[in-house]
Amino acid sequence: MTITLFRARLIHTLNPARPQATHVAVRDGIVLGAGTPGELAGWGPARLDERFADKVLVPGFVEGHTHLMEGALWRHVYVGWHDRTDPDGRTWPGARSIAAVIERLREAQRALPHPDTPLVGWGLDPIYFGNQRCSRADLDQVSRTRPIGVAHASLHILNVNSAALQAAGWLRPGIDHPGVPLGADGLPTGEMKGPEAMGAVADRVGLDRAALAGDEDAVRRFARLCVRQGVTTATDLASPLPDGALEMLQRVTAETDFPVRLVPLLRLMDQPPAATIARAAALRSVSTDRLRLGRVKVVADGSIQGFSARLRAPGYHNGAPNGLWYIAPEQLAQAYELALAQGVQIHTHTNGDEATELAIETLTRALARHPSPDHRFTLQHCQLASQAQMRRMKTLGMAVNLFANHHYYWGDEHYATTVGPERAERMNACRSALEIGLPMAIHSDAPVTPMSPLFTAWCAVNRLTGSGRVQGSHERISPAQALHAVTLGPAHTLHLDGEVGSIETGKRADFAVLHDDPLAVDPAAIREVAVWGTVQAGRVFEAARA
Repeated sequence: MTITLFRARLIHTLNPARPQATHVAVRDGIVLGAGTPGELAGWGPARLDERFADKVLVPGFVEGHTHLMEGALWRHVYVGWHDRTDPDGRTWPGARSIAAVIERLREAQRALPHPDTPLVGWGLDPIYFGNQRCSRADLDQVSRTRPIGVAHASLHILNVNSAALQAAGWLRPGIDHPGVPLGADGLPTGEMKGPEAMGAVADRVGLDRAALAGDEDAVRRFARLCVRQGVTTATDLASPLPDGALEMLQRVTAETDFPVRLVPLLRLMDQPPAATIARAAALRSVSTDRLRLGRVKVVADGSIQGFSARLRAPGYHNGAPNGLWYIAPEQLAQAYELALAQGVQIHTHTNGDEATELAIETLTRALARHPSPDHRFTLQHCQLASQAQMRRMKTLGMAVNLFANHHYYWGDEHYATTVGPERAERMNACRSALEIGLPMAIHSDAPVTPMSPLFTAWCAVNRLTGSGRVQGSHERISPAQALHAVTLGPAHTLHLDGEVGSIETGKRADFAVLHDDPLAVDPAAIREVAVWGTVQAGRVFEAARA
């Protein structure tokens, strides 16, 4: 096979044996080595590729917590508070009030072809609206006959109008469910919290997860976004993986120009743990280089800013009642034990520290029955974990993927409203994790926040809130540590660190191509470093053409 010798202004390899280089030799999608042309000449004649001569190469970014839904949702109406750029590069301004949300939905409704076609919005963030919650009465202002659903930014709450509730048989008195708040009239307000309540109406408004999982156009949009952000490996961290969607993913990822390695995790939902673990184990046999299967995602609780996360005492700072359990403790125990016995890795969503405690205690018992020296069970988000909990996680062989972006998007709200100043300043404790020796990654959870590993790195380095205030300076990490946390860190959580995450002999030739050096710019400017594109398994993809 032909050897390609890529020349760059600088290459950060994250390989301690050769941390920097100017050239990297690639053959058949694999790195032969990084160094000088003379050092690489022993591999044989090579074709010199100088298109990156003025660029900086770093390992291809690994997004360890994102969702293919990021591509699917862009066919619907964005109504989030923050400005947001879509996969085609268009920036959508934020909707800064309930009135602005209603007006944007009205505008979108005018383009719908039929009066019964559901209208879907996403990105709603009512915590920014003070004490005002979105209700079915608000959405009824858009239409009382067309089903309307608006997903919150966290994706843990869905607001619907009267027509959607009526279609699902939920617009009636007498409903007693912790995820369905009732109004003064005794009827649901239209705010549906958690998977059970959301699932009752999601299909009525076109937000059925199985349908979203099989959206081929969404997968292609997601892949374009990955190229724009330098991502070469990305998770779909909670997929139902129905047969049709699996066949589609196998076909699309096998195309010669598909630019990203996908790692879908099968979500434990609507099936007993035994069936889910068995299916995940079976899926490993059909994995390919660009479609890695066989892992499971469990969701233990909800969202902190949605007040559906489970918090230990003293609970929510504003006195809100504790959040929701998304899984029964006995189900979690069964899933952990079966997974350890069959060698299936589990990633568990725990936003609140009570949910984190449940995961730690459950895994402790499961490991006593099924010892596993390298399970790498990973807690995702894990935002309020204490140092004591992190030390126990390290002892158990766990890893953590922290939600660094949260400080920018909701830090001020956490400080003032959800958890109060002290806990807000230690949320997403990246530095503590590193000092304790707990394997650590950081992520965007796109579409909850935009996918952009350089922005996520900036968040962990600077810990600035949306108002520009430093929140928890003692938990800031260095730019080099942040680069590790968006490359080798998440690769470790996926058992892929032997293949990706650094540029070294024998690994996949996955690079993010940058216009500047993220380790040399002012730390405040890391998020401004532009991405030229990616090299994925030796194939070059330019962001401008994505």
